Amino acid sequence: MKKIIIAAIVLLLLLAVAVALVVLRPPEEASGPIEAIPLELVTEAVPAAALTEAPTPDSGDNAPVATAAATAVPSTAGTVVIFQISPADSQVRFELDEDLRGSRVTVVGTTDQVAGEIAVNLADLAQTQVGVIQINARTLATDNNFRNRAIQNEILDTGANEFITFTPTAVNGLPPSATVGDTLTFTIDGDLTIRDITRPVTFTIEATVISETQISGSASTIITRGDYGLIIPNVPNVANVEEEVELYITFVANAS
Repeated sequence: MKKIIIAAIVLLLLLAVAVALVVLRPPEEASGPIEAIPLELVTEAVPAAALTEAPTPDSGDNAPVATAAATAVPSTAGTVVIFQISPADSQVRFELDEDLRGSRVTVVGTTDQVAGEIAVNLADLAQTQVGVIQINARTLATDNNFRNRAIQNEILDTGANEFITFTPTAVNGLPPSATVGDTLTFTIDGDLTIRDITRPVTFTIEATVISETQISGSASTIITRGDYGLIIPNVPNVANVEEEVELYITFVANAS
């Protein structure tokens, strides 16, 4: 009996080591600096704020090359300007709580590898179009390297799913027009894809027109881990990981 118990313990230890080697192995690096999928302007007369779903970018190692199509109403006064999110001035952040070594902590993960294009006519905001927003999941990092490897290798499986994407389907709540200095609050509906699973979400946006060539702002939403199959691996000292995940994007977009 004692030999059986010892053998079982050894087997469990070997399994634990094998799991650790998989979860904590060095993750895949980003395939390159992130780039925006070009937004293809469409000028056919369609209902305002109705955006056509753009193609979901490939989550593999190569950055997508397809264009992001959107719809808009016919041009009136003013000019439609395409603004491009500047990764150097922007950040994506996620937050959730967990018990770490018996203490409740807030886990924060960040990356500046976010890209996308926005078409705006300040004189006629009904023409606003938002292209696919991409986030390179391989570059997300917290304050713990072991956690980072678990997130990339196991939770997000970034080796097979390099990009998180948000494909807008509707922009709601914009005023008719805006001028430099105005701050606008509105929402964007769309499809969020994580680990090749797509679910509808709504981001709340607060954006400020800094100048005719720059817009800054923030976007936020809350998702549920279970909706995307984000399973926390069984690791020592971590327990009671929160089911809801808060997502934030702070951005600066410059006229291209």
